[in-house]
Amino acid sequence: MNSTLRSLTSTASSLFSRSSLPAFKPLTLYTTTRRGTSRRARRKKMGLPEPEQTPDYTNWSASQLLKRITDLETQLRNNRIVPVTDPSVTAALPPKKKQKKDRPFDASRYNTRHIALKFAYLGQRYNGFEHHTGNKTPLPTIEEELWKAFMKTRLIFPTRGAESKEGEIDWEGTDYSKCGRTDRGVSAFGQVIGIRVRSLQPMPKEQPVQEEEQGDKMQGIEGNAKEQGSKEDKKPESKPWDHIRDELPYIQLLNRVLPEDIRMLAWCPTPPTDFNARFNCRERRYRYFFTSPAFAPVPGDAGLLTTATGKTLREGYLDIEAMRDAAKRYEGLHDFRNFCKVDPAKQITNFERRIFKASIEEVDVSQAPAGFISHPAFAQSVGAKNQMGGQGDMSIPKIYTFDVNGSAFLLHQVRHLVAVLFLVGQGFEPPSIISDLLDMEKYPTRPKYEMATDAPLVLWDCIFPDHEDIDQSREDAMEWVYVGETGGRETNKRPEMDGGDSKFGKGGIMDSIWEVWHKRKIDEILAGSLMDIVAAQGKRSPADVKLAPVAERSPRLFDGGDWPRPVGTYVPIARKQRMEPVEVVNARYLERKGPYKPKFMRKEDGDE
Repeated sequence: MNSTLRSLTSTASSLFSRSSLPAFKPLTLYTTTRRGTSRRARRKKMGLPEPEQTPDYTNWSASQLLKRITDLETQLRNNRIVPVTDPSVTAALPPKKKQKKDRPFDASRYNTRHIALKFAYLGQRYNGFEHHTGNKTPLPTIEEELWKAFMKTRLIFPTRGAESKEGEIDWEGTDYSKCGRTDRGVSAFGQVIGIRVRSLQPMPKEQPVQEEEQGDKMQGIEGNAKEQGSKEDKKPESKPWDHIRDELPYIQLLNRVLPEDIRMLAWCPTPPTDFNARFNCRERRYRYFFTSPAFAPVPGDAGLLTTATGKTLREGYLDIEAMRDAAKRYEGLHDFRNFCKVDPAKQITNFERRIFKASIEEVDVSQAPAGFISHPAFAQSVGAKNQMGGQGDMSIPKIYTFDVNGSAFLLHQVRHLVAVLFLVGQGFEPPSIISDLLDMEKYPTRPKYEMATDAPLVLWDCIFPDHEDIDQSREDAMEWVYVGETGGRETNKRPEMDGGDSKFGKGGIMDSIWEVWHKRKIDEILAGSLMDIVAAQGKRSPADVKLAPVAERSPRLFDGGDWPRPVGTYVPIARKQRMEPVEVVNARYLERKGPYKPKFMRKEDGDE
């Protein structure tokens, strides 16, 4: 028995001897140890106990030694060795730290205030702005991201906040309203919402009720009371709370938790009484971006075509002057039922809308995009001039926008307006087609044509004037506090010390927007360089390209997207099939679904 114990003891001890270390060379931790690491560190990484911590196997029983050897062999097969505690010694393990539990948030301790928020987003990663409960979408909506941000920062206290299910959105109790309801893929640079949020305004202090004292007691402490009163009078009065400077940094709080392509830009501390972002908005401004050429043109005589107005134009280019003539015809009060999608659920019967401005504008590439660096303050060195090119540089392809400002818009109205303008610009239709489509006697129902794509459309701004003049464009009367201004930056950060003022510099909003822009700009540069390389390759010059004339080829129709659509033989709008009258569409829906009862709807309102 003694010889067996001695043999087991010797075997177990040999597993921890220095001579046995080479047997562990296949272990990852051992072979990847940096040169110069101490032997103690190597043993620790391998899971080996220190020599002084090796159990005294002379006191172990045979069964304990056999179990230990079996464990060691198993650990070796698994390429790891775990130190074991001597069964003869009970080591006191340090107590585990308790995880901190989230303290319940007591909303009753805070004041709330109704504010307006202006923000921007790039819409291509989102399924539109509006969220519909129970309607699962392939992409998240902007409202879903806003809801998560407000709840995470605990800025709102919905009525059913604690009772809401995961993924459910219920704005009840927050006085929430939205201005524009953009479609899937559409962006916004001046979207506005109204909402009631948590405030740092101090809660009113309750005055302690003092019981009446006996006359003799009052006389006894009268002297002390006067003395105490004189001391309190000498205490400095607290600084009055400023509703802008001392308020929560709403912009920064939300931008920290929002996705990088949704950015808060400003907040209004004093919106009008009973402010509703939708109904108080008197003007919405949209811009639709496009290029000319709209797609890769065909070189030589084969690429020339004759437009509907008799002009000669190269395929791919747009007749900007004809588009400007057509766009002007949108201005004024018109019935736009031929320039929208009819939603029978809304039961809209009034399609009259007022357009204040409709124009085609060339984008000055020295001023946009990212043209802010042309300001002298961004010169690359002291006394140096900015290196941006002037108007005309980088002009191929040129960039244009269709700018349209109106009181309100129907469902998909802007994209229908642009689609017809592209037909005019490509020479398929004359500018007079706009006037004809606005004439309900000539076109009582809408011809079937495709609307323009969504990605280039931007809700540029929302205007809240202080008067009701509906005959002209107006200026915004809201007192916005923009990021970087007093009330628009974090008061605990000092630009001279922390390197940023919440707009420029470290941690500023410009840094995060630049990152988003830079990713896309590099893609543009690489794709453009690739086009130039491919166009220059080979021995044949563009002048030697021989193709069939445009009249003999299938025409390609540009709809604002990344490539033109072959359309076979183009059918003019005048000969296209017509949609059913609005009255018929609405009546069929009523018969099938019953009357629609919206929560908020005015006679002249539809979806933007």
